Amino acid sequence: METVTSRDGTTIAFDRVGDGPPVVLVCGGSVDRTADAHIAGELASDFTVFNYDRRGRGDSGDTPPYAIEREIEDISAVIEAAGGEANLWGSSSGAVLAMIAAEQGAPVTRLALWEPPYIPEGYPRPPDDQVEQYERMVAEGRRGDAVEFFMAKVVGLPPEFVEGARQQPFWAATEALAHTLAYDARIMGDYRVPIERAAAITIPTVVIAGGADMPFMRESARQLADALPGGEVRFLDGQGHDVDPKALSPVLKEFFAA
Repeated sequence: METVTSRDGTTIAFDRVGDGPPVVLVCGGSVDRTADAHIAGELASDFTVFNYDRRGRGDSGDTPPYAIEREIEDISAVIEAAGGEANLWGSSSGAVLAMIAAEQGAPVTRLALWEPPYIPEGYPRPPDDQVEQYERMVAEGRRGDAVEFFMAKVVGLPPEFVEGARQQPFWAATEALAHTLAYDARIMGDYRVPIERAAAITIPTVVIAGGADMPFMRESARQLADALPGGEVRFLDGQGHDVDPKALSPVLKEFFAA
């Protein structure tokens, strides 16, 4: 593990694996960098991969108050450690954060997005007050309730799955990250495909989706790619949101090597 200091003094931890052009990985919601360890391993044969803990997660620090701008500065700090510019990959809400970073001028050469969870028109959206809900529950010490709210009201998982999840070994780690649910909710905004933001991103960008468990992901990926001046869309048949790194890595290797 290595560390870098972000602009506001927060320590950001990362793993560096492989050899070749740099790729920085941005994890999604309710997870830390361990969630991307397998995809880092797949890419390490062709790239130097920087797999970092977003602030408030894993081995990284967390300096209040939270702001999306601080997370963009974290990405820029990791890219600086990578040599000053890098390819950038983001998963789920981490893909949205990666896209915002690119739009705000982070030194990104090529951008890859795995299933950014934008919701097309006509599909139900998460509650408007989810940031307030998370912050209130975490402040009251109800971290498990915050995670349950995320799973049931935002992801839309069935009640029996959510109840069973509380009994699983991963639940404690998920509860420990409950405070970051509000971070990702801020990043997602109203969950609509951000046409104007996408139009400002001119670097080559690939939007990848599977759609096996959330079919609307293909539609939103296509809409987003169409709005990106340098955008393209790729679909991985049979893949759900928890994508198989062996299915995803060939697409990323081809795109980043272009």
